[in-house]
Amino acid sequence: MTNRLASATSPYLLQHADNPVHWHPWGPEAFAEARERGVPVLLSVGYAACHWCHVMAHESFEDAVTAEYMNEHFVNVKVDREERPDVDAVYMAVTQALSGHGGWPMTCFLTTAGEPFYAGTYYPPTPRPGMPSFRQVLEAITHAWREQGDEVRESAASIVSQLAFKPLPQSTVDADVLDGAVVSLLGHFDRANGGFGGAPKFPPSMVLEFLLRDHERTGSVEALSMVRATCDAMANGGLYDQLAGGFARYSVDAGWVVPHFEKMLYDNALLLRVYTHLSRRDPAERYRAVVRETAEFLLRTLGTPQGGFAASLDADTDGVEGSTYVWTPAQLADVLGPVEGARAAVLYGVTEEGTFEDGASTLRLLGDPDPEIAGKLLAVREQRPQPGRDDKVVTAWNGLAIAALAEAGSVFGEPRWVVAAERAADLLLDVHLVGGRLLRTSRDGVAGTAAGVLEDYGCFADGLLALHQATGSQRWLTVACELLDTALARFAGAEPGVYYDTADDAEALVQRPSDPSDNASPAGASALASALLTASVLGAPRQAEYRAAAEAAVTRAGLLAAREPRFAGNWLAVAEALALGPVQVAVVGESPELTSTAWRDVHGGGVVVAGEPGSAPLLADRPLVDGAAAAYVCRGYVCDRPVTTADELATALHR
Repeated sequence: MTNRLASATSPYLLQHADNPVHWHPWGPEAFAEARERGVPVLLSVGYAACHWCHVMAHESFEDAVTAEYMNEHFVNVKVDREERPDVDAVYMAVTQALSGHGGWPMTCFLTTAGEPFYAGTYYPPTPRPGMPSFRQVLEAITHAWREQGDEVRESAASIVSQLAFKPLPQSTVDADVLDGAVVSLLGHFDRANGGFGGAPKFPPSMVLEFLLRDHERTGSVEALSMVRATCDAMANGGLYDQLAGGFARYSVDAGWVVPHFEKMLYDNALLLRVYTHLSRRDPAERYRAVVRETAEFLLRTLGTPQGGFAASLDADTDGVEGSTYVWTPAQLADVLGPVEGARAAVLYGVTEEGTFEDGASTLRLLGDPDPEIAGKLLAVREQRPQPGRDDKVVTAWNGLAIAALAEAGSVFGEPRWVVAAERAADLLLDVHLVGGRLLRTSRDGVAGTAAGVLEDYGCFADGLLALHQATGSQRWLTVACELLDTALARFAGAEPGVYYDTADDAEALVQRPSDPSDNASPAGASALASALLTASVLGAPRQAEYRAAAEAAVTRAGLLAAREPRFAGNWLAVAEALALGPVQVAVVGESPELTSTAWRDVHGGGVVVAGEPGSAPLLADRPLVDGAAAAYVCRGYVCDRPVTTADELATALHR
């Protein structure tokens, strides 16, 4: 049996193609059928690596009796939130407003016009304390639709009107706001475990980037200590794969012991950049090792044959969460022998009681790394069943990976990483860019149909700008500026600095989404602001307009940054770059020493371009000095005299 999802390109939708539920993909056909039949729409949103999405699918969507009821009383629509973030954003806002929380799987009930009137997340097959069963919800919705249809539709229209987008007023993000954000974050900082707040604990990538930049600008000891403590805790905890590299999506506990095991491309790309930047300020070998291992994880495990990067690895293996990754003392002894196995148990925190489920433990690093032990364990682990991979290529997340690999490759002198970033960029330009407009996803080299959203333009442009710096190629800067021009033309609102997440000619939903908050990945508007600022510093043709647009966008996030800095990390990082200039380093002539020093010591948010005089906009009108290579350092609108030695450049950058 297959349903209408059988021809989908999304691995998540294909997971449901054999359900007895008569799923539709999102589209006008589903709503036309709902109008014809006079029934509501049941919208189910999830993603391939989502553990509880799998649980609800097994319990309810694969159950013939439940499916029969759904098919009779609803038109059922399944959406991959990663493929359609616009649909997800609109209905997640409703879910959070109606239920007080959000998450996936997300279950919404809509009128035939797409207006939501009831929403929740996971529903079990039988009632639980404080939680109705899925069947009870379905029956209650069916009864309300039949007996109180007019009231239901009026309620839906009211919900939509109450959640209408209202842009934040302009508010300056100055030094006082930046200082206040650090103080606020100190108040939320978990001094015992690192990170912010309690369980569940997500990697605060963009907040850490902000704190690093604040330390570089102000010398704040507190800012740097929060970064170090959090990066230490994440890298040495169960969140990090101690055998193969790569970070899980979040920790279910406050101590980073037990992860929710799915691995997302965006987390690993953002964290690769954070650890790269931290390694410039702290030469500890552990940070450098995490950079190397995470970069290799991206290439080895998430790389696709076409040159892109897959979206995620599943949390489950054969329906069991985390089974690929956890160990018991007996399993360690079987692989390593009793003596070495006991030593490994101490090193990795594997106990008889277990830290996870059924007496098994996640691996943490409680001592110095032992590559020999790790290699033996990894070889055996690779023989276990492996988690599934969502191999669709998401434009925005690949943009994040391109930026991280290009920058890490430049800082660490690893040209393979830069080449991998170029391959991914080529794939996106060849497959995702059609008629000057971006598409959201592809799979196996075949583009999906969903239009790109603002984060796709901002993150991909940012990646291309990082490639321009890493390679000196003008091509990447040119294409990045074309994307930025399209974003400014198609996503801007009527007021300065306001941006929508969908283009002005995108599919019309019940609302046009515009979420300014940075969450697990950058907000579309903050990603755009970052790219606009970087392009302006690199000497883009419209550099003055780009900088003005970036500054205006930051002011629209000023209240968010002041009041909720944990959800404005990328905005604050952009504001720090603005406060510092940003820093420009132009290296003219052939000098590996000057170039490597520039990459090692430049501040976060700064730019580096190396090449022959005049070969890039940043290298124009910057000649050699007495026939020798030279480095030019500028901050904002003020430039130092050129220097010709690595020591002089390091001194200029640390001043």
